[in-house]
Amino acid sequence: MSRPNPALALLRNSWRQLTSMRTALILLFLLAVAAIPGSLLPQRDVNIENVDAYFAANPQLAPVLDRLGMFDVFASTWFAAIYLLLFTSLVGCIVPRLREHVRALRAAPPAAPRRLDRLPQHARWTTGGDATASDATVGHSAAGDAPAAARDAIAAELRRRRWRVTVTDDSVAAEKGHLKETGNLVFHLSLIGVLLGVAVGSWFGWNGNRLLVAGPDTAFCNTVQQYDEYRLGPRISDGDLPRFCLELTDFTATFLETGQPASYSAEVQVDADGGAARTETFSVNSPLRLDDANVYLLGHGYVPVLRYTDRYGQAQTVSAPFLAVDGMLTSEGVASFPDANVDPATGARDPQLQVAFEGLFLPSAPQQPPYVRSTHPELRDPAVMLWAYRGNLGLDAGIPGSVYQIDQRQVEAGRLLPVGDPQLLRVGETMTLDDGTTIEFLDISQYVTLSVRHDPGSGLLLASSAALLLGLMPALFGRRRRVWFRVTPAGPDAASTTPGSSLVEAGGLPRTDHPGFGDEFRELIRALGGDAGPREGRH
Repeated sequence: MSRPNPALALLRNSWRQLTSMRTALILLFLLAVAAIPGSLLPQRDVNIENVDAYFAANPQLAPVLDRLGMFDVFASTWFAAIYLLLFTSLVGCIVPRLREHVRALRAAPPAAPRRLDRLPQHARWTTGGDATASDATVGHSAAGDAPAAARDAIAAELRRRRWRVTVTDDSVAAEKGHLKETGNLVFHLSLIGVLLGVAVGSWFGWNGNRLLVAGPDTAFCNTVQQYDEYRLGPRISDGDLPRFCLELTDFTATFLETGQPASYSAEVQVDADGGAARTETFSVNSPLRLDDANVYLLGHGYVPVLRYTDRYGQAQTVSAPFLAVDGMLTSEGVASFPDANVDPATGARDPQLQVAFEGLFLPSAPQQPPYVRSTHPELRDPAVMLWAYRGNLGLDAGIPGSVYQIDQRQVEAGRLLPVGDPQLLRVGETMTLDDGTTIEFLDISQYVTLSVRHDPGSGLLLASSAALLLGLMPALFGRRRRVWFRVTPAGPDAASTTPGSSLVEAGGLPRTDHPGFGDEFRELIRALGGDAGPREGRH
């Protein structure tokens, strides 16, 4: 006799453990736990600036977390491993259960046990021949077959109550509650659909974020170079992105008196590849739907338009987006002029004469200082507080930096120095520096923050989520149970002496814990003409 292969036995046992429902639940719990860092820590594919800020604030911890993939949780190897193991476990667990469930649905209810009185629910009563015969749906009463007529009447009542019924020579078997296992399987199959939808969206989807300033000079086209941050799925390349351009032509925001936003509405000019330009309007809860892409409106902010006139009389105008720091849209930003103070005669550019203005924009400036916070997000009394800096901005070094902040390394090194005192400007007002140069607050524009996304798995994800909820209800509240009725001719010692009477013995068995089964069984017996309070069987 050949000895069993240890490797094969280990593989078989490992597969059984992996495909058990307990393992599937453990993996589902681990997947939920593994997703927690993705919610607590900034993610590169969502906001790279927040990741950079986390590195700056936690220089010791951030590199360790980065090596563990905590800033790319949903693209990490360990998250994918849990994901694939859960998918395999669910498939291996559901397929055998599905096969057994189909077999159970096709099979007839089992025959009645020999001792019905040993079941949890039990009742016995005698039926009158005439009454039973009148309820029969098959013509046994004419032949005087009272037990058969009683069985037919019982079967008819059970079918009316949606029981699956089988009638034999001396008994009626019925069962109900297969919907519980059906809901269970639908729930788990839907969970697989959810995992597949997420996987398809991750592999073949893409997304990008863009801050879009109003005006034709700042129009945006759908290329990765024009996104502030983006993420492409492993199966997507730059050339797979649909071709379209957007120009923000108008934006309308309404606010409550408390400052809470009431509505956002953006109007854009859409120039899609191969089609005529058209005007579209969309809002926060109603995205712009294009071919193979959806454009979502996330928020908005203000763009002060500033004109700097240098010592040679050369003017430069900058529209600088300011980022909101509170709910009243108090915003911070920088207007940089790296090409200022270039000698027009020689073309010489002195890096030490570069100029930048750090600003605090107030849509509704308070009437009295301090001017540190807007009183309302609407443009009721707009003003901008400016701090001037002159020196080397550090842009020529090629070191990446934020366009919304002054490079503090240049300030700390003394290469960029503050000039004069800050000054509050309203639209049309001018600030003069110590060398006679001026900065003028010309106008205010607006910008919107957009998220452009394509998720080919969203349809499957939505359908699977809906099916998951539908399957959950019968899985939680469905109850599997069986009842049997044995009908025999009444003997001489029967309680009834009506000619043609039959003795009916009933038993009920819940397949799962079902506290209300006793009440259901008693109500069924009453409907069949039995005793109002049948006694329970022995356990």
